[in-house]
Amino acid sequence: MRIDPSLLDAEKCYRLMSGMVVPRPIAWVTSLSGSGVLNLAPFSAFTFVSLKPPMLAISIGHKAGVYKDTAQNILRNEEFVIHIADASLMNAVHESAAEFPPEVSEVEKLGLETTASEFIKVPRLSLAPIAMECRFRHCFEFGEARTRLIVGEVMMFHVRDGLLENDKIETKALDPIARIAGPRYARLGEIVTLETMMQTSYSKP
Repeated sequence: MRIDPSLLDAEKCYRLMSGMVVPRPIAWVTSLSGSGVLNLAPFSAFTFVSLKPPMLAISIGHKAGVYKDTAQNILRNEEFVIHIADASLMNAVHESAAEFPPEVSEVEKLGLETTASEFIKVPRLSLAPIAMECRFRHCFEFGEARTRLIVGEVMMFHVRDGLLENDKIETKALDPIARIAGPRYARLGEIVTLETMMQTSYSKP
């Protein structure tokens, strides 16, 4: 089968690519509106882009020419928190994706408790096993749909006790959730550890 992307609109491209680029980690983001409403939304186009300083990027689209509340809040206040949710929070992550008016807080609707952040004004979710306080650093727009890639610098990591071992997150203990196509999610399942058998030698010039 051959699929010509020039014949697809943005929605059809999204449906196709979101089923191919799987599984995707989920950035569960809190941000504050101009009037102080705490917004919460999940984004599965998400990765890290720098290690020193640590920077994370989330891709945020729009509907009918209006960017989602999260993008507007971040560009206005230049602060946000990215959380990594575990399997116990799967339903809350899904429900927070619903389209609420800007004056409605998804955090309040879902009855989620928050904790004050240390470096920024945006609160973080108490139940999330990982939270990363971020300050806005860059915004890039891509394509005809003008999707925004927002980059933030991590000012503070908050990690649940027991998840860190030898400076690494114990993935099995974290039990993160991932997004696949449509309103479907996945857990990690079997974790396979491999050792490389290849050896590379370099000759001096």
